Amino acid sequence: MAKFLAELLGCTLPEKGASPMFECRSQPHIGLRHVTKQRPTIFGTLIEKPLGDHNADKMPQTPPFPAMYGSNGYNNNLYKEKEEDYEGLYYHDNNLVSGSLEALIEHLVPTVAYYPDRTYIFTFLLSSRLFIHPYELMSKVCHLCVDQQRLTDPQADKARVRKIAPKILQLLTEWTETFPYDFRDERMMKSLKELTHRLSTGDELYRKAVQQMTQTLIRKLTTLSQYEEALAKINSSVTDRLTVLKTKPQSIQRDILTICSDPFTLAQQLTHIELERLSYIGPEEFIQALVQKDPLDNDKRCFSDHKKASNLEAYVEWFNRLSYLVATEICMPVKKKHRARVIEFFIDVARECFNIGNFNSLMAIITGMNMSPVSRLKKTWGKVKTAKFDILEHQMDPSSNFYNYRTALRGATQRSITAHSSREKIVIPFFSLLIKDIYFLNEGCASRLPTGHVNFEKFWELAKQVMEFMTWKKVECPFDRDRKILQYLLTAPVFSEDALYLASYESEGPENNMEKDRWKSLRSSLLNRT
Repeated sequence: MAKFLAELLGCTLPEKGASPMFECRSQPHIGLRHVTKQRPTIFGTLIEKPLGDHNADKMPQTPPFPAMYGSNGYNNNLYKEKEEDYEGLYYHDNNLVSGSLEALIEHLVPTVAYYPDRTYIFTFLLSSRLFIHPYELMSKVCHLCVDQQRLTDPQADKARVRKIAPKILQLLTEWTETFPYDFRDERMMKSLKELTHRLSTGDELYRKAVQQMTQTLIRKLTTLSQYEEALAKINSSVTDRLTVLKTKPQSIQRDILTICSDPFTLAQQLTHIELERLSYIGPEEFIQALVQKDPLDNDKRCFSDHKKASNLEAYVEWFNRLSYLVATEICMPVKKKHRARVIEFFIDVARECFNIGNFNSLMAIITGMNMSPVSRLKKTWGKVKTAKFDILEHQMDPSSNFYNYRTALRGATQRSITAHSSREKIVIPFFSLLIKDIYFLNEGCASRLPTGHVNFEKFWELAKQVMEFMTWKKVECPFDRDRKILQYLLTAPVFSEDALYLASYESEGPENNMEKDRWKSLRSSLLNRT
């Protein structure tokens, strides 16, 4: 994971005629121009306004059990002005800003008279994994619930149990709904079963609630496993296209234009892929990708045995694939006129992606077209009307910390909020920049204060960024699926970086000695392989 982040954060987006986007020798990695690292503060440039408890209604949340108790019990404890209620928690202007880990855990656990604010639940469950493994947190939560409410005492007040049980079940439902992937860990499931068993014994209403929660969780985990299996099957069927394919008769070569000649249709199918892959990324993956050694935990790495961000990585790999597919489709045709037509087609596709709000596919297409093997085809580009492409590049210009893109993203977000149709709800961010923002926020603000307390003010901000992503990923794609196009986008083999250069040199010969030497080397390497 550390290598993955290093490659992601150290990448560059080349201009036309620049050297290759990636300098790695194996898998291609996502690329964008280097963004000067800003060390954001809580009120820094990456965050427009601080997130406080007052945003609870916007956080991911599950509905309460209305039949069990009223909703007015939820926010009675939003703010605490004095510390005697929760020793170890510190507030500023009635907002929680820091606390010891133990006090924060205790603040998560409901009592008869208290239920934690949902903003707090989401923020703490999201950020706590920087300090403690989820299964350890679950174990502590279970212990506090059982111990404080005396659930093991056969003489326990049944009326008291009936009051606390729905609140504990609600907390567990919040956890399983928003962070279901935590429960792929058998230790998590064991603790969940033990606690829910104590709550549901002898009460049919609670037993049904537990059963419903468990079934929903199992369905989510089963769907995730099926998705991962399908993804592995797709990836195993994809191989690099051999350069000898270029020597085959043009009539038997499939390319993107033979599969789909309508830019809007292709943009729609790209959006299908983007939204599907986004939907499987758990919010915790952003944080787990950042997990490092906590200096106050005796050199213990919280996720040394279970650090997972596989769906996040798979999404970044999709960006890379799309970039290389675009470059392959441009470099593959023998005729200059055909190459120019492919370039113009992808420019139109990129424009449609922008109009839809699919910024990730837009940037992948621009990245592919800016790769050196493509950008060096000057005779081909000479036949292309580039005005529309110049506008798109301007929109995604990385200068001023991607100011133009961020402005467009805010516009798309606002459109989504006020949308009257599902098409207007689509917001697919330029994903690597989203990861960078979260990474720099994490790096720029200490997770622990000098006192050893958790810097919870920082985690309000992290939660705000992840919460916005959670809203975007829930959008259902409104476009009809075209299996033929989707299959091509996901499985059509692409040229490797060397194959792209070789195809480019064969289309338009080397222009200088360095290119000539590389061409000879590539051709020699190909002959040796065959």
